[in-house]
Amino acid sequence: MAGAHPIVIYPPAEDGGRRVRVDGRFVGLAYGLLDIVEFLRLAGLDDVDDDWVRHSALIEWRGGGPDAWEH
Repeated sequence: MAGAHPIVIYPPAEDGGRRVRVDGRFVGLAYGLLDIVEFLRLAGLDDVDDDWVRHSALIEWRGGGPDAWEH
């Protein structure tokens, strides 16, 4: 993974979903931490869980942290 924050979680949309990018590539629209975990596993990060997602320095949260899911 390249860059200071190779994983970017964008602000919640009108429906509460948040775009997820890994290394600049859109990987999905998450509606909760478990969606992000699954997207990261599909991107090759096997040892991630919701606690890792909450605390990882590899993730840049835009428009709120891991508990922000409503617009």
